Amino acid sequence: MARAALPETLSGWAVERPGPVASGPLTAVRRPVPEPGPGDLLVRVEACGVCRTDLHLAEGDLPAHRPATIPGHEIVGRVAAAGAAVTRFRTGDRVGGAWLRATCGECRYCRAGAENLCPASRYTGWDADGGFADLTLLAADYAYPLPESQDAATLAPLLCAGIIGYRALRRCALPPGGRLGIYGFGGSAHLAAQVAVAEGARLHVLTRSARARQLARELGAVSTGDAYDRPPEPLDSAILFAPVGELVPVALAALDRSGTLAVAGIHLTDIPPLTYQKHLFYERNLCSVSANTRRDGREFLQTAERIGIRVTTTPYPLGRAPEALGDLAGDRVQGAAVLLPDPDFSPS
Repeated sequence: MARAALPETLSGWAVERPGPVASGPLTAVRRPVPEPGPGDLLVRVEACGVCRTDLHLAEGDLPAHRPATIPGHEIVGRVAAAGAAVTRFRTGDRVGGAWLRATCGECRYCRAGAENLCPASRYTGWDADGGFADLTLLAADYAYPLPESQDAATLAPLLCAGIIGYRALRRCALPPGGRLGIYGFGGSAHLAAQVAVAEGARLHVLTRSARARQLARELGAVSTGDAYDRPPEPLDSAILFAPVGELVPVALAALDRSGTLAVAGIHLTDIPPLTYQKHLFYERNLCSVSANTRRDGREFLQTAERIGIRVTTTPYPLGRAPEALGDLAGDRVQGAAVLLPDPDFSPS
């Protein structure tokens, strides 16, 4: 494996002291460039989306799986080097790295096609270093080939925000032409919404952000309102993207009979008590969304290309990653935040 054109070190950001964004949980780091294992790809990062999961890891809502991990799992890049056993990709190929990084392939969940529930699953930017860096390692079997025709910044959010939103849309059991409510309207929601509208849904968006409500209307929502408002018609399905447990009873109360609420986040604040008659009776359903399968990823990326999905991004150079996290925490990001290569970023 040739390494002639590769630097000796990489630059990035690691979560060394989890805590509130204002406390500075990200630390600029310089580390040796890792050697790819037999099934790995060494990838030069072209863009990395900033996901709310990265924020949860930085602030300690998600317990660290390893010390000083580099976050980031919406990775678009070029293969700089490949391990000896890799056959799907070659040097120079454009690839995507997503949240799901590895599974055992042998447990009953993996055998049943539910690899997202594998007890041995591992995740990019949590169990291994991710894309808040200029170089990173990906597992070739869990990487996606990406088109050359699209900008890296618009591809990056598809690799988690898009895939998880797609799985949440399927989990909420939206019937054809159904009435869908979306609570919270950030990076993942604005992508799932476009798939739903393309499939004929009547979309209602409930979010505290006036800018997000405007974007929702531009993307086809028939109504918008504050997160705690009641939509103008009963909902067949709803997705909660905001990590706010108080909205669970709000969304359940908005469902019609036999409706389903899917909670899409990996972290949620505590859910207040539910009233059986008001929130669950008439066969209303409440379910969670856990990671994704590679099939979800393939299906969503094909769907996004077919419908010409519009990706709204707010770009930041890699050196401003702490600012991107802070803006995400403060709901100041329009669409999805994306980190881009930064030649001026040079940790000491």
